[in-house]
This record gives sequence, structure tokens and C-alpha cells, in this order.
Amino acid sequence: MTWRARLAAFAQWIGLGALVGVCCGAASALFLYLLEEATAFRIGHESIVFLLPVAGLLLGLLYARFGERIKGGNNLVIDTIHDDGPEIPFRMMPMVLAGTVLTHLFGGSAGREGTAVQMGASLADWISHRAKLDRPLRRVLLAAGVAGGFGSVFGTPIAGAIFGLEFVVLGRIEYEALVPALVASLVGDLTTRALGIVHTVYPSAPHLELSPLVCAKWIVFAAAVALVSVAFIELTHFLRRRGERHLKGLGLRMALGGAVVVGLWQLLGTSDYLGLGVPMIVRSFADGGVPDWAFAAKLVFTAVTLGAGFLGGEVTPLFLIGAALGGVLAPALGIPRELGAGVGMAAVFAAASNTPIALSIMAVELLGANVLPHVVIVCVLAYLFTGHRSIYPSQRLARGKGGGEPIAPTKLRDLGGPPAT
Repeated sequence: MTWRARLAAFAQWIGLGALVGVCCGAASALFLYLLEEATAFRIGHESIVFLLPVAGLLLGLLYARFGERIKGGNNLVIDTIHDDGPEIPFRMMPMVLAGTVLTHLFGGSAGREGTAVQMGASLADWISHRAKLDRPLRRVLLAAGVAGGFGSVFGTPIAGAIFGLEFVVLGRIEYEALVPALVASLVGDLTTRALGIVHTVYPSAPHLELSPLVCAKWIVFAAAVALVSVAFIELTHFLRRRGERHLKGLGLRMALGGAVVVGLWQLLGTSDYLGLGVPMIVRSFADGGVPDWAFAAKLVFTAVTLGAGFLGGEVTPLFLIGAALGGVLAPALGIPRELGAGVGMAAVFAAASNTPIALSIMAVELLGANVLPHVVIVCVLAYLFTGHRSIYPSQRLARGKGGGEPIAPTKLRDLGGPPAT
């Protein structure tokens, strides 16, 4: 390739990445604003949570009628990147946005990364088809859409760029999309902030000198993180499979799941485990901020919500699960609680999504450089201990976690894991 051709390709990557970033940033800003309004309304009118089963029934009926082509969610995005499938329907963006906001309005326990990633991919694919891009460029732009959505919704542009490259294939980072993904994530974050969105500020991680003893403690910590991550993955997929087997209608499954969440809410007598749970994440960094069993409660609330089919993501609930778990493990292991909560926050999602590098970087962007090298050690170990499981069953495996020769990318669900939906 001549230098002119390289320059032209570089300019094209920057231009397309910036365009995707602006669209993703604007979409994330609207989404975060509506999410904040919905959460505030629910907190001020808690009785609305009793309507979660009704909301689930209606949402399920609408989604079954109009959302058949997009029900795969993040798995559809991954499959499209790999298989060059049909254009991701543009209606994915408004449907997942509205569905996620309504899930939070009525008290479902879900996150926001899934929505941001799907909106970003939908917008990017719409642009790629309008611009008549060839298959390789379309694939690159889809990765940029994932990066732009993830980076802008959390205010972590570098982690967003790496996430867009890392979550598609285990054992391989998609470097060909690096420039547009980085541009999309940076521009997306700048756009979201320019539109007035203020992201959550987490406590800074304290410094802890690395030593052989500290490394041994982190191995124990990582094993516990992996166990919790596996429990979340398996429970969520188990509930989804059982629901699909015994209740054919999505609306009925969501209504039943909503009723279970309402029952758990009444049983525990607290609204802490509804919605995102961001205040509890912050409280997990302080002594006595949350109960020792908070990670298990949030795990069940979220698995039931997502397993029933409600829309949303997993990141923020898994942040709470990890931060609360870290807050329990850290004092027992003689690790500063703030550091344990921060490392746990990143590591549980890293293990569940097979993205240890992106989440290590995300921890630095959210908690400061003192979280290094501890968060990398735990994220990588938890990623290995979790095995070939994922909250995204359509992720491809290019090389086993135990090493060995590269293989033709194989879907995790084809290795005997849970089916994608």
C-alpha cells in the first residue's frame, strides 16, 4: 500500500469514527438523561414497582410483535460482525432505549451497557449501509459503534475503545478496528459530556505495594470473583432457558419475572437492589456501607430481571456485585476495602464478559492509577478461572484460555454453553 493509500485509509477511519462517535454520544446522552429521570420518578413514587409485571407483559408483547429481528441484542451485534449478516434494523436503537428506560422506571434490576452497545451498533450499521461500505469496512465500523456506545455511556473512552476490540473474539484483539474505535469512543465521550451529562465519581483507590503475599491474596480474591461470575452467568442462562421451555410467550415470561422481582423487593424490604444500584456501588467502598450479602442479593435480582427478558445490560449490576463482594473479601484478606471494592467492581464484569484488558483500563479511568497492577492481576486470573463461559454466548473462541494452537473462531454456545437468545 502506498503512502497516499495509507493516508486516505487513515482519513477515512477518522472521518467515519468521528461520525459514529457523535451519533453514539448523542444517543447515550439522551439515554442517560431519560434513565436519570425514570430513576428519580421511581424513587419518588415507589409504588410504581408493583406494576413491573404488567409492564413486563406489555413490553414482552410489543417486543415479540415488533422486535423479532433484534431480540438477540449484543449477540446479534457479535454475529453480524462475524457473519456479515443483514443490516441491523435501525429500530433497534429506539426500541432498546425505550425498553431499558421502562425497565428501570418500574424497578427492574438491569444495566445500561447492553443498550449503549446495541444503539451504537445500530447507528454504525445504518451509516455503513448508507455509505455503501464493503464488508471489511462495515465490520470495522460496527466495532467502532460498540466502542462509541460503551465509552460514551460510562465516560471511559479508552476502555470503550478496547472493549469494542476485545469482546468479539476470545484470544484475539481486533486491531484492524483500533483507529476508528478509538476515535468513536473519544468523540462519543466528548459529545456526551458536551451535552451536559455528568458521570458518577468513584472513590480513588489507595496505594498498596505489590509483594508475594499480596499476590497470593489476589489469587484467592480472583477465585472468589470467578465463582460469583460463573454463578451469575449460569443462573441467568438457566432462568432464560427454563422460561423459554415452559412459557412460550415473552410477555408471560417477563410478567412472571417482574412478579418475582416484586416479591424479592417486598421480602427484603429495601429498594437498594432495584435499577442500576449506583448509590450502593459507591457505598460499597466504605466500612459498613452495604450488607455482607448485598452481592448475592443483587446477583439474584439481576439474573431474574434479565433472564425473564427485560431489556438492559449487565455492567452496572455486575459493578455492584463486584464492589460489594470486594468489600467483603478485602478486610478478610487484609487488603484496603477501597482497593478491594474497586478491583472487584472491574473483575466480576471482566470475567463474565471475557474482557480483562478493557476492564482493567476502565478501572484506571474510574479509580486512578493506584488500582494498578492489582486490577490487572485479578481480572486476568478471574477471566481464566471462569472458563469458556460468557454473558454473551455468541462470543467466538479463537484460542482456548488454557493455551494451544489458534482455532477457527467458534461460538461459545457451540461448545456446549448456553444458547444465545
